[in-house]
Amino acid sequence: MHAFLLALLLSVFPVSGIDTRVGTAASDSPTASMFGSGSEVHGNTIPCVTEPHGHTFWTPQTRQTERKGVSPYRYEDPEFLGFRSSHWLSGGATQDYGSFSLLPSDRPVPMDHGAEVANPSYYALGGWEMTACSHSAIFRLADCEYLRITVLSDEGEGTLEVVGREVAGSNPVHRIYQGKGLPAGFSGHFTVQTEEDFEVVEMVPGDHVLLRFRTRGTHQVKAASSFKSIDGARANLAAEIPGWDFDGVRDRLEKIWEDRFSLVGTEGGDSEVRTHFYGSLWRASLLPRTVSDVGEETDYDDYSLWDTYRAEHPLLTILEPSRVGEMIQALLRKYDRGGWLPIFPCWGSYTSEMIGDHAFSVIVDAWVKGIRNFDVRKAWRAMRHNAFDSPGETSPEYIDGRGRRALVSYLQYGYIPLEDKVPYAYHTEEQVSRTLEYAYDDWCLSRMALRGLHLRDWFALRRRARNWRKVFDPVTHYPQGRFADGSFLQEDNHLQMTSFISEGTPAHYAWYVPHDMKGLIREMGGEDVFIARLDSMFSERRYWHGNEPCHQVAWLYDYTSQPWKTQKAVCDILSTEYRNTPGGLSGNDDGGQMSAWYVFATLGFYPVCPGSGEYALGAPVFEKAVLHLENGNSLTIERQGSGPYVQEVRLNGRRLRRPFLRHREILKGGTLSFSMGPVPPYVANARGGRIQEAVEGFREPVRNLVLEKVSLAWEGHEKEWEENYVFRNCKNIQLL
Repeated sequence: MHAFLLALLLSVFPVSGIDTRVGTAASDSPTASMFGSGSEVHGNTIPCVTEPHGHTFWTPQTRQTERKGVSPYRYEDPEFLGFRSSHWLSGGATQDYGSFSLLPSDRPVPMDHGAEVANPSYYALGGWEMTACSHSAIFRLADCEYLRITVLSDEGEGTLEVVGREVAGSNPVHRIYQGKGLPAGFSGHFTVQTEEDFEVVEMVPGDHVLLRFRTRGTHQVKAASSFKSIDGARANLAAEIPGWDFDGVRDRLEKIWEDRFSLVGTEGGDSEVRTHFYGSLWRASLLPRTVSDVGEETDYDDYSLWDTYRAEHPLLTILEPSRVGEMIQALLRKYDRGGWLPIFPCWGSYTSEMIGDHAFSVIVDAWVKGIRNFDVRKAWRAMRHNAFDSPGETSPEYIDGRGRRALVSYLQYGYIPLEDKVPYAYHTEEQVSRTLEYAYDDWCLSRMALRGLHLRDWFALRRRARNWRKVFDPVTHYPQGRFADGSFLQEDNHLQMTSFISEGTPAHYAWYVPHDMKGLIREMGGEDVFIARLDSMFSERRYWHGNEPCHQVAWLYDYTSQPWKTQKAVCDILSTEYRNTPGGLSGNDDGGQMSAWYVFATLGFYPVCPGSGEYALGAPVFEKAVLHLENGNSLTIERQGSGPYVQEVRLNGRRLRRPFLRHREILKGGTLSFSMGPVPPYVANARGGRIQEAVEGFREPVRNLVLEKVSLAWEGHEKEWEENYVFRNCKNIQLL
């Protein structure tokens, strides 16, 4: 009982202590502009009020447009333009959609940040206050006479109607990326209801209406949204905010966020770090968003998968695995409707934004961790379809964004040659990055193929998982563009932005082999070269935390005999790349990925290779942190002693002899204790000890001893094993 009460005490963190404006200004990080520019050096977050994974982000707005790359709120803007019902991809550089705004004035008003209060359950600008639920919001507006309601349709296609004390309308959604400008097939519908009568002063059909209350004073207004219909918005409002109890709604939302934060209790550490930790946990709890109405089966959209598969989705597998299964089931519903597993599903559309096929990572990572509240057989079929089939690269389906980009070239060459410009993708070209990321995605799928005894597919996918080697220049040992004839581009470009690399340089992507770190160490010329190159990422300022390709780099020392360098590098990143200021993120938060990185790093571990069931260890920041798990267990993480370097790690009293933590060990709960010291422990057997690869020790149990032999001996003898051994000895085995 004492331990339980202690855990509860550790859980308490005031929701009002979080400033949701962090990330709303240009970054003040010293490294932000080293490689990025323009919107890349903004966090692109918004100070929204909503529930975890809420339907609508209720936010103040300073920019009145839904155009791509323009977030609703920028800290540096001089005017307040109202409150917005937003569906902005938090931290991204995409577009808002289906939105409307309401301004308690007949004209814009000067922004006064000194009069702002912004936390997860409440926003106020002077006497204008807002709190919310998932689909609905309530506003308490002091000294208010006018109310301007605007449909934010840049195409001029909005609708408005006024009936009694209600203004209702719709804003048709349009696609970007593949299908740019085309109707997305649905609208953002809304209702705005007032507590008192008003008169219409001005109305521009489909654009805005200006209302005037009969008295100037404090007025309450409610609003809600739906992607189904205006009646759906009305029903959402009636279900969530049936009355006019502003403080009651605020208290309820504050309790929801307190419960969220109580999933990770903390003690000790710098108060600034603790505040940033829970602010990061808030930002990592916004997407994917709910798109279903109240009372419907929960559905999700707006998956920023190229970003969030790395840390945000793995974080959710720890904090709320049942919701992860629901999110995967939502992806499978998209497969049912469109015939293909989406790559970057947003605004109800196939987009082909970004690269890779990282729904594979999200699904397999959840599956490896024992999450089963989704249709596993359908998930296998959907992923296999994406991995082996193409709709045809000039077909309407492909042009619409369905199917893996450049799969035909990838299957033909084992890499994507420079001659293939990868049309019908927002990010054209980027051939080398695609090859590297497809190799990882194929490795993920190979894990499920082996467990399901889909042996031919397993062999093929294991081969393809090695395709990363085909884009490493054998002379420089950096990723390099390669032509269809097998020759490499002859340029010294590893520190330059190039067309065949996505949002980075070859030096950044040189570390993108999360599933085969031993192979990467060999490719670079051995551990000494590998470590020297890792060192240069930091000593020569090549590391770029503001974009995702570098996010695993600091953790890779764990795969060598010098894991203490991970502890130092991660500590340096935490202290330089994150601040509790409007410019406190060093790049786009990208759906919560930047923030999820911070959450993991402060706890002392990180998922370098989602799908492996394993986390690389760093050093925890807090004296004590307690993870309250959905299965009823708790994992306590302790930091003992002083100094920046880990001397030893013990799990439930037993010394860990590997710088990795397994997911199943987290689920069992207990105590993970880090003993710290002032200098690195040069353990005598470090170099001779067993340095564990991400996938080592995680072979799935199989139902035939033959497979265990094959999994050890297949390399270099794939054809012989396949034709003469495996299938001859594994006949009549029931498949997944």
